Amino acid sequence: MSERTAAPYYDPYDPEIDRDPHPVWKRLRDEAPLYHNEQHDFYALSRFADVLAASLDWQTYSSARGTVLEMMDTTPIEPGESPGEGWGMMIFMDPPRHDVLRRLVSRAFTPRRVAEREERIRELCAQFLDPVGHGDELDYVEDFAAKIPAMVIGSLLGVPKEDQDRLRIWGDLMMRYEPEGTSPEKAEAVANLQAYLAAIVEDRMRTPRDDMVSDLLAAEITLEDGARRRLEWGEVMSFFALLQLAGSETTARLLGWAAVLLARHPDERRKLVADPGLVPNGVEELLRYEAPSPIQARFVTRDVQWYGQKVPINSKLALLTGSAGRDEREYPDPDRFDVERRFDRHVTFGYGIHYCLGANLARLEGRVVLEETLARFPEWEVDEARVEMVRTSTVRGPAHVPVRVSRRAG
Repeated sequence: MSERTAAPYYDPYDPEIDRDPHPVWKRLRDEAPLYHNEQHDFYALSRFADVLAASLDWQTYSSARGTVLEMMDTTPIEPGESPGEGWGMMIFMDPPRHDVLRRLVSRAFTPRRVAEREERIRELCAQFLDPVGHGDELDYVEDFAAKIPAMVIGSLLGVPKEDQDRLRIWGDLMMRYEPEGTSPEKAEAVANLQAYLAAIVEDRMRTPRDDMVSDLLAAEITLEDGARRRLEWGEVMSFFALLQLAGSETTARLLGWAAVLLARHPDERRKLVADPGLVPNGVEELLRYEAPSPIQARFVTRDVQWYGQKVPINSKLALLTGSAGRDEREYPDPDRFDVERRFDRHVTFGYGIHYCLGANLARLEGRVVLEETLARFPEWEVDEARVEMVRTSTVRGPAHVPVRVSRRAG
């Protein structure tokens, strides 16, 4: 059978596919909208409408067994049985426990508290970008962009400034996909991160401060029966780890894609330079065009039918949000990158009860970092041959983006 007529094949662990999965995803949408990977034993939905529908149906497509394919617990359940209570992290839970904890932590991401971060983000941009001169080269991600979200979420959580970037580096190593088993480097990073977070929590238990960890330790949650209790130590640790990792990793990839895509599309970059008011919409287009977290896994709690095929209970199902963003059934000319594109929604931040809690903060960071970059450097070139991608099964984007910049005259 020729390659042209072979059935589409998608493997999220294949680095060659991951380098540019969009041709494969298009074939899935067109030829196998319900796809089954026999090797890794998971199903996948790739069309926008299907990803949206499954995201909204948390009862059928559960997060309580994890949302990472290779880490998912597939211990069988009987029809109608609950899949469990999750792994301690809020994103690995279903209601009602999920809702109780989400209400608690969402207080830290109110519009007012998010908006208060803008001045700090601009200060950090100036700190890293002002020393860069005309014609200089820098790694836009490693030397600059990846540091911003790690420092912002670190400041909210109470991580000292001198340690914020160190936690980012450990987190990057912790997220790295290693098919041959955990490397000593990754194991050390995991141990260091856990020990550091534990030390912060224990310190705040003794001496509370004006930070999110102290708030979590002092907070009370109301249970279904009306009883109230404080969070347990392990719950605080889980929140701390989740917010530190999720608050830095995916936004760093968004900013890396911004550097790459605006270099590939200089006409679109010129639009943003000429009219900074377009930047917020440009951020939405970046999120649609290259989703930083393009695959979300779910555990199937009952037999379901998609496109005449059965997905049995206890299956793993991948929701390909990255593919959904390029679905021509939802977006006209979806492979065209257009910072002026008008669209109502995308699923890059998820949808429904698991909609990304930090979406507004990520949008703020994306907008401010782009505004500050474009104000200083209306033009830059990316050395595409030296761009390096992260190696994870859930996050996709550049880890290193060598750029040569041009400073605005005057």
